Amino acid sequence: MGKKHKLSDALAYHQYPKPGKIEVIPTKKHSSQRDLSLAYSPGVAEPCLAIEKNKADAYKYTIKGNLVAVITNGTAVLGLGDIGPEASKPVMEGKGLLFKIFADIDVFDIELDTKDIDKFVETVKTIAPTFGGINLEDIKAPEAFEIERRLKEELDIPVMHDDQHGTAIISAAALLNAVELAGKKMHDIKMVISGAGAAAISCAKLYKAFGVQGQNMVMFDSKGAITKSRTDLTCEKEEFAIDREVENLEKALIDADVFIGLSKAGILKPQMLKKMAKNPVVFAMANPDPEIDYPLAIKTRKDIIMATGRSDYPNQVNNVLGFPFIFRGALDVRATKINEAMKMAAVKALAELAKEPVPEQVNIAYSETKLSFGRDYIIPKPVDPRLIATVPVAVAKAAIESGVATCNIDDWDRYVDELHARMGSENKIIRMMFDRAKKNPKRVIFAEADHINVIKAAQIVHEEGIAIPILLGKKNIIIELKKEIGFDADVAIIDPKSDEECGRKDRYADVYWKARKRKGVTRFAAGNLMRERNYFAAMMVNEGEADAVISGYSRNYPSVLKPMLELIGPAKNVHRVAATNLMLTRRGPMFLSDTAINIEPDAFTLSKIAAMTARVVKMFGIEPVMAMVSFSNFGSSKHKNATKVAEAVSLLHENYPHLSVDGELQTDFALNEHLRESTFPFSKLSGKKINTLVFPNLDASNITYKLLKELNEADSIGPILMGMRKPVHILQLGASVDEIVNMAAIAVIDAQEKEKVK
Repeated sequence: MGKKHKLSDALAYHQYPKPGKIEVIPTKKHSSQRDLSLAYSPGVAEPCLAIEKNKADAYKYTIKGNLVAVITNGTAVLGLGDIGPEASKPVMEGKGLLFKIFADIDVFDIELDTKDIDKFVETVKTIAPTFGGINLEDIKAPEAFEIERRLKEELDIPVMHDDQHGTAIISAAALLNAVELAGKKMHDIKMVISGAGAAAISCAKLYKAFGVQGQNMVMFDSKGAITKSRTDLTCEKEEFAIDREVENLEKALIDADVFIGLSKAGILKPQMLKKMAKNPVVFAMANPDPEIDYPLAIKTRKDIIMATGRSDYPNQVNNVLGFPFIFRGALDVRATKINEAMKMAAVKALAELAKEPVPEQVNIAYSETKLSFGRDYIIPKPVDPRLIATVPVAVAKAAIESGVATCNIDDWDRYVDELHARMGSENKIIRMMFDRAKKNPKRVIFAEADHINVIKAAQIVHEEGIAIPILLGKKNIIIELKKEIGFDADVAIIDPKSDEECGRKDRYADVYWKARKRKGVTRFAAGNLMRERNYFAAMMVNEGEADAVISGYSRNYPSVLKPMLELIGPAKNVHRVAATNLMLTRRGPMFLSDTAINIEPDAFTLSKIAAMTARVVKMFGIEPVMAMVSFSNFGSSKHKNATKVAEAVSLLHENYPHLSVDGELQTDFALNEHLRESTFPFSKLSGKKINTLVFPNLDASNITYKLLKELNEADSIGPILMGMRKPVHILQLGASVDEIVNMAAIAVIDAQEKEKVK
C-alpha cells in the first residue's frame, strides 16, 4: 500500500492532462482517403459480410479477441461500499489500466445503474457480442454469486468476478507454498476463516479443491461461527456450515494451522496467535489495515509464515498477479469460460514460479540481495517479468485440456515469444525504479527549487518516499511556491546567497580554495563561487551533507556540468564522463549513449562509453546487448568515422570479452533481428535482442533520442550521467515534472550503488 495522497493530488491526477485514465487509440493507418475507405465505407462491408457468414471471424477482423468489459453496478466499491455506478467509474478505469499494462488487454469499463439481478444479467448478455471476456467487479454479495453463476451459464465467453476469484487464486498459490514450508499437508491442516463475503466463500471453495477438508474448516461471519444450527445462512454459507459448535474466534484458533483473514483490522489478537499450532500460517488480507499488523505478528510468533494485502510487507496477496494473466490465456485460446481447471492451473503456475530463481531486476526493484523461496517469499512479486509468459500459458493449456478452448495453440514457444513482445512498451521499468529507490531513500538536492516544476517534482518525490529532498534556491520564492501547491511538509530549504548560510559558505570556500589555490583560484573567488547554487550543491555532496544532486532545469547542460566536474570530478580510473538515456519504447527499454557530453569521441573513449553504459544497464537488472552503430556495416566503408567504431568494437572484444557487443552496424540492422541474422549470421549478437545503442558522436545520439521522444512519444529517462565520483545528474533544459521525478529516482539508485562500493 502506498502513501496516502492529498485529495488535490488525486483529483489532479485524474483530471489532467485529460480526464480519466484510459483512451481509445486507432491501430490502423488513417491518414489517406484510401485508409478511411478501408476503415469505414465501403471497405468495412467485406469483414461485416464475412462475420455474418461465420461469427467466429469477429475474432479475426475486430478487437473482440483482445477486449474485456469491466462491469459493475457500484454496490461494493473497494472499502467505500455502495457508492453508485458513476462514483465507481474511476476504479473501473483503473482496472482497465492494470489489464493493459500487465497483459496488454484492452478494456471498456461499463457502469450499470441497476441493483436488479435480472436487469443486470440481461444487460450484460445484450452487450456481450462486443467482448472477448467479462470481468465483473465490485458487486456486493450475495447478488454477485447469482450474477456470475447465471452469466457463466448463459454466455459463451469467459466471465469472472475478480473480487471473488482473484483473491482466491493468489492466496491459494501462497497457501500451497506456506503449508509446504510449514512441513504440513493440505488435507491435514486445520483452518479458520474470518469473513464470509464473496472473496472468503470463493477462497474456501478453492482451498477445498486443493485438499483442505470441510470438517477442518471453520468460517466466521459478523454473527459468529457458521454452523448447521444457524437458521440465517445464505445458500453460499451453508456449504461451509459445520456440525460442531464453536464459541468464538479465539477458541477456534487453538491448535489451528492456518488463519485466513478477509474481514476487518485488528480482529486477530496476539494471545490468539500464540494459541495456534507450530509454524502457523496467517494470511491477514483486510485492506488497508490487516487483521493483525505484520510487525506485531512476527514479534509474537517467530515461526509464523505470514501474508497480507500490503506491498510494504513480504508476501503481498495482490490480485494483479492473477486477473490480467488469466484473461490473457483465456482470450488467446478463445475460451468459452474460465473454469475450475483454469483457475487451478493459475494457482499452480504462481506457486511454482515462486520456487524458481528470481530475475535480478526483481531483486533490484525490492533492494534484495537475492529473493528466494522461503517464509518471506511464498508468492511472486507483481513486477516479476516472468508472469506474462507463465500464468497465461498454464491457463491456456488448461482451457484446451478441459475442452473450453475454441482454438488451439500449436507452437508454445512462439506463443511465449508473443507474450513477451506484448509487454515491450514500458516493461515495468519505472515502477521497479521507484520501488527500488523507496527501499533506501537518499538525500537529494534539487538545485533549482525556486521553479514550479522542480518543486512539484520534489513534492512527489517526498510524498512517494522516493528521496529526501533538499530544496536549494531563493528561500522566499520556494516558500511561496510550496504554499501554492500545498506542499506543507517540513523539508530542508537552503538559500546559498542568504546570510543564514554564511558559516557553511565560508567552510565550503576554504575547502574549495585549498584544493584549487594552485589552479588560479583565489580565496575571494572561492567565496563568490559558493554563492552559486551548483557550486554550493556540489560541495554539499562532497562534504557528506547530501547524497546526490540534480540540476539543469533552467541552465544549459555545459554550464551545470562544469562545476560538477571541478568539485566532484570523475570516479577513479574513469577516462571521460558520459551520459546515457533510457528510452521506454514499444519494443522495450532501449539505452542510447552518449547523448549529452562527448562531441566526437575517439575509439578508446567510445569503448569506455560502451563499458560504462553496460554497467548502467545492469544497474536496472537488464543484461546489456549492445550494438555500436554507424552508417557502415562491418567494414562496408573505410571512412574514418566508420573505422573508429570498428576499432572501438575491437577494444571492447579484447578488454570486455564477456560483454555482448558488436558492430559497426547500421541502426536498422541492429534493431531488425531477422535482417541482421540473414545478412550477418557471424555477428556476436546473433539470436539476441538489442537493448543498447552506442553512437559514434554526440550529433547522432542526441538527435536520435530527441526524435524518439517527440515523434514516437517514447518516455525518456536521462541523460543519466556516468562516471562521476559521486551521484550527479543533470536535467535537460525545461524538463517536465515526470522527467525530474524519474531523475531523482535515478539519483537515489546511483547513490545506493556507490554506497555499496565504499
